[in-house]
Amino acid sequence: MAICHKHNKAGPLRLWVPASFREIKEKEMSENKRFQFGTIGALSLSVVSSVSIVICNKALMSSLGFLFATTLTSWHLLVTFCSLHVALWMKLFEHKPFDPRTVVGFGILNGISIGLLNLSLGFNSVGFYQMTKLAIIPCTVLLETLFLSKKFSRSIQLSLCVLLLGVGIATVTDLQLNFLGSIFSLLAVLTTCVAQIMTNTIQKKFKVSSTQLLYQSCPYQAMTLFISGPFLDKFLTQQNVFAFRYTPQVLVFIGMSCLISVSVNFSTFLVIGKTSPVTYQVLGHLKTCLVLAFGYILLHDPFNWRNIHGIFVAMMGMVLYSYYCTREGQKKATEASVQLQAKEGESDLLIGIRTELVQ
Repeated sequence: MAICHKHNKAGPLRLWVPASFREIKEKEMSENKRFQFGTIGALSLSVVSSVSIVICNKALMSSLGFLFATTLTSWHLLVTFCSLHVALWMKLFEHKPFDPRTVVGFGILNGISIGLLNLSLGFNSVGFYQMTKLAIIPCTVLLETLFLSKKFSRSIQLSLCVLLLGVGIATVTDLQLNFLGSIFSLLAVLTTCVAQIMTNTIQKKFKVSSTQLLYQSCPYQAMTLFISGPFLDKFLTQQNVFAFRYTPQVLVFIGMSCLISVSVNFSTFLVIGKTSPVTYQVLGHLKTCLVLAFGYILLHDPFNWRNIHGIFVAMMGMVLYSYYCTREGQKKATEASVQLQAKEGESDLLIGIRTELVQ
């Protein structure tokens, strides 16, 4: 800490000590508030955009017969990249290049995980596909515990179990298994977990924002799916995406889906960067419950008491998870504040000793 000596005509030498610790503390509190508001905004944007795109895609595929999910995802990513390029040209964010091998590997891995999830859905029943999505949370927890030494409290683990139980009750129906489908599901879970963990660790390691990471990795994700998408979709649907009859209504829904996807892709990287891969998966199951509810209300999908009970249990799990995460975050903030006050006290004591020596 800098100590400035000031001479006074009327008295002896005095010390002027800036209240730097207090300023640091106030700055940290201000940053914490901004972080909390930013996190809430990111979570809200992710929920609204994801539910919107699911409803749009459901209408596109169920009502209009456009079943080419992988190719559609590649278009989403191309539109997202173009939108970010325009934003960069308008200087809305700064381009920050970093390790090219990490960017290429990360982008290709994300594209592969999307393709494997689609293959899992194509080779398995809807119920087993839902089980595959449920397996992502425990797999992410296991990988972060083993390789990143991250600790999850018993309370967090219990709330995640309640959440998974509720989503399982609400969504899982038949569990028809086959060997090839199980292999695709296992690979989909592993690649999705690793990609989401990398999303968080890359942003922290290279100090890049979610926008900067998305801008650099988006082309590689898009090209991976753009090349493999038509073949994968033809293999799963026995139809050719280029031979499909694109009516004005289909084009409108595809355009809407691509525009909403910009918000979906941006909020995905934003949420994982600000929170964690596990929190993002918890948020994903909230979206599933909301999609079920909106599907029943808007599209008159079949709904029964099992769905209602499952959604209720899942909501309880989400509330518990949010509560325990908030409580642990406040506990860490309190501990950091106590340590800061201890340092400030030591500094004040040292300054007092120096003042006495000078006088």
